[in-house]
Amino acid sequence: MSRKSNLASRACALLLLACALAGCASDQQKINAITAVNHGFRVEYEKVLAEQGSRVYKLGRADAFVAMRVALATLGLHTEHQDMALGYLAVAAKAPLPLTDEEWRDASQVDLPLLRRLIEPHVGIAANFVQFEPQGLEVVINATFLEGANSTEVSLTVRLREIAPPRSGWPRREYVSPRVLHVGLDKIFAAFEREIRAGPQR
Repeated sequence: MSRKSNLASRACALLLLACALAGCASDQQKINAITAVNHGFRVEYEKVLAEQGSRVYKLGRADAFVAMRVALATLGLHTEHQDMALGYLAVAAKAPLPLTDEEWRDASQVDLPLLRRLIEPHVGIAANFVQFEPQGLEVVINATFLEGANSTEVSLTVRLREIAPPRSGWPRREYVSPRVLHVGLDKIFAAFEREIRAGPQR
């Protein structure tokens, strides 16, 4: 057998092993695993939001609202609900937006060990073959605008919403993974600040 054929055979065997191991986990084990992921990710999600989810800008609420709506649109998200009087904006897009595929892959690789550590107590070695699945998910972002005397506090939250069943058969998680959230918030606020600098003409 040639070296190339041998490598192909080994790759095929590993793929079959991964499928078999993933299939060994019962539905209840998978549910327990994703429950653990949601709990673990929620803890990290709240930490990241506390550090990065809100920023204060020296401009009025209406100007902040419009700048954020334009910024999110430039990142590929569409408006689902808006109320300038209440200072509330909700947008959504298919995952991995607002990140590019490359940004999402890089950030997800950082979070993958945490995902597998959370799952492993429930499904054993099958955890080593679990990957993040952006397919069939929407990213939902809520922005709120709290006006002060001479400034506006802009706050963001991010959640996942299922629009199609997962290909793997694993239940869906609700929370964005920590590094993905960190990168996404930075990207949104950077786009928002570019809109502020561009001025009201836009």
